[in-house]
Amino acid sequence: MNESMEEDLRKKRDMLYYNQLVKAERKKSNKKKQKKQKVSFGAQKVDFRDFIYVPEEWAGLAYAIYTVLIPYVAGAIFLFLVIARGSYENFKLLDINAFPIVWLIVYEIVAVVMLIWILVLYLKYDEDGDEY
Repeated sequence: MNESMEEDLRKKRDMLYYNQLVKAERKKSNKKKQKKQKVSFGAQKVDFRDFIYVPEEWAGLAYAIYTVLIPYVAGAIFLFLVIARGSYENFKLLDINAFPIVWLIVYEIVAVVMLIWILVLYLKYDEDGDEY
Protein backbone atom coordinates (compact mmCIF):
# COMPACT_ATOMS: atom_id res chain seq x y z
CA MET A 1 0.00 0.00 0.00
CA ASN A 2 2.84 2.32 0.80
CA GLU A 3 4.31 1.54 -2.57
CA SER A 4 1.10 2.55 -4.44
CA MET A 5 1.01 5.86 -2.54
CA GLU A 6 4.59 6.55 -3.56
CA GLU A 7 3.73 5.67 -7.15
CA ASP A 8 0.73 8.06 -7.08
CA LEU A 9 2.90 10.78 -5.57
CA ARG A 10 5.56 10.26 -8.26
CA LYS A 11 2.91 10.47 -11.03
CA LYS A 12 1.55 13.70 -9.56
CA ARG A 13 5.04 15.20 -9.41
CA ASP A 14 5.64 14.19 -13.01
CA MET A 15 2.34 15.76 -14.05
CA LEU A 16 3.18 18.94 -12.16
CA TYR A 17 6.59 19.12 -13.84
CA TYR A 18 5.04 18.47 -17.25
CA ASN A 19 2.39 21.16 -16.69
CA GLN A 20 5.10 23.64 -15.73
CA LEU A 21 6.97 22.88 -18.95
CA VAL A 22 3.82 23.32 -21.01
CA LYS A 23 3.03 26.61 -19.25
CA ALA A 24 6.54 27.94 -19.87
CA GLU A 25 6.32 27.01 -23.55
CA ARG A 26 2.96 28.76 -23.89
CA LYS A 27 4.37 31.91 -22.29
CA LYS A 28 7.26 31.91 -24.77
CA SER A 29 4.93 31.53 -27.74
CA ASN A 30 2.60 34.24 -26.39
CA LYS A 31 5.53 36.64 -26.00
CA LYS A 32 6.55 35.98 -29.59
CA LYS A 33 3.02 36.72 -30.75
CA GLN A 34 2.87 39.90 -28.66
CA LYS A 35 6.21 41.13 -29.98
CA LYS A 36 4.76 41.22 -33.47
CA GLN A 37 4.11 44.89 -34.00
CA LYS A 38 0.63 45.76 -35.12
CA VAL A 39 0.48 48.24 -37.97
CA SER A 40 -2.50 50.53 -38.19
CA PHE A 41 -4.32 50.95 -41.47
CA GLY A 42 -3.09 54.49 -41.95
CA ALA A 43 0.55 53.60 -41.25
CA GLN A 44 0.83 51.08 -44.06
CA LYS A 45 3.24 51.68 -46.90
CA VAL A 46 1.50 52.42 -50.19
CA ASP A 47 3.21 51.33 -53.37
CA PHE A 48 1.41 52.04 -56.62
CA ARG A 49 3.65 49.60 -58.46
CA ASP A 50 1.35 46.86 -57.22
CA PHE A 51 -1.47 48.34 -59.31
CA ILE A 52 0.06 50.10 -62.32
CA TYR A 53 3.19 49.76 -64.42
CA VAL A 54 5.83 52.25 -63.29
CA PRO A 55 9.43 51.99 -64.50
CA GLU A 56 11.97 52.39 -61.67
CA GLU A 57 14.06 55.15 -63.24
CA TRP A 58 11.09 57.12 -64.61
CA ALA A 59 8.70 56.86 -61.65
CA GLY A 60 8.10 60.61 -61.23
CA LEU A 61 7.45 61.14 -64.92
CA ALA A 62 5.20 58.08 -65.14
CA TYR A 63 3.07 59.27 -62.19
CA ALA A 64 2.79 62.74 -63.76
CA ILE A 65 1.70 61.28 -67.10
CA TYR A 66 -0.81 58.95 -65.42
CA THR A 67 -2.21 61.84 -63.37
CA VAL A 68 -2.75 64.02 -66.43
CA LEU A 69 -3.43 61.57 -69.24
CA ILE A 70 -5.75 58.98 -67.68
CA PRO A 71 -8.43 61.45 -66.48
CA TYR A 72 -8.29 63.36 -69.78
CA VAL A 73 -8.72 60.27 -71.96
CA ALA A 74 -11.41 58.87 -69.68
CA GLY A 75 -13.13 62.28 -69.71
CA ALA A 76 -13.12 62.35 -73.50
CA ILE A 77 -14.63 58.85 -73.57
CA PHE A 78 -17.22 59.95 -70.99
CA LEU A 79 -18.14 62.98 -73.11
CA PHE A 80 -18.42 60.80 -76.21
CA LEU A 81 -20.57 58.11 -74.62
CA VAL A 82 -22.73 60.07 -72.17
CA ILE A 83 -22.95 63.66 -73.37
CA ALA A 84 -22.73 63.08 -77.15
CA ARG A 85 -24.59 59.74 -76.77
CA GLY A 86 -22.10 57.93 -78.97
CA SER A 87 -22.64 60.18 -81.97
CA TYR A 88 -19.43 61.39 -83.58
CA GLU A 89 -21.21 64.38 -85.13
CA ASN A 90 -22.40 65.55 -81.69
CA PHE A 91 -18.98 64.86 -80.23
CA LYS A 92 -17.33 67.12 -82.83
CA LEU A 93 -19.63 69.96 -81.71
CA LEU A 94 -18.26 69.75 -78.16
CA ASP A 95 -15.24 71.84 -77.23
CA ILE A 96 -12.90 68.92 -76.51
CA ASN A 97 -10.01 71.37 -76.25
CA ALA A 98 -11.34 72.67 -72.94
CA PHE A 99 -8.73 70.51 -71.27
CA PRO A 100 -9.40 71.50 -67.61
CA ILE A 101 -13.12 70.78 -67.88
CA VAL A 102 -12.66 67.39 -69.53
CA TRP A 103 -9.92 66.49 -67.06
CA LEU A 104 -11.93 67.58 -64.00
CA ILE A 105 -14.97 65.54 -65.00
CA VAL A 106 -13.19 62.22 -64.64
CA TYR A 107 -10.77 63.38 -61.96
CA GLU A 108 -13.73 63.83 -59.61
CA ILE A 109 -15.19 60.47 -60.61
CA VAL A 110 -11.84 58.75 -60.06
CA ALA A 111 -11.42 60.53 -56.71
CA VAL A 112 -14.81 59.30 -55.48
CA VAL A 113 -14.11 55.74 -56.64
CA MET A 114 -10.72 55.77 -54.91
CA LEU A 115 -12.24 57.06 -51.65
CA ILE A 116 -14.86 54.33 -51.74
CA TRP A 117 -12.13 51.78 -52.45
CA ILE A 118 -10.06 53.04 -49.50
CA LEU A 119 -13.13 52.84 -47.27
CA VAL A 120 -13.78 49.24 -48.33
CA LEU A 121 -10.13 48.31 -47.70
CA TYR A 122 -10.31 49.96 -44.27
CA LEU A 123 -13.42 48.01 -43.36
CA LYS A 124 -11.79 44.75 -44.50
CA TYR A 125 -8.46 45.49 -42.76
CA ASP A 126 -7.30 43.08 -40.07
CA GLU A 127 -4.66 44.43 -37.66
CA ASP A 128 -3.15 40.97 -37.19
CA GLY A 129 -1.37 41.42 -40.49
CA ASP A 130 -3.54 39.12 -42.52
CA GLU A 131 -4.07 39.98 -46.14
CA TYR A 132 -7.20 41.97 -46.89
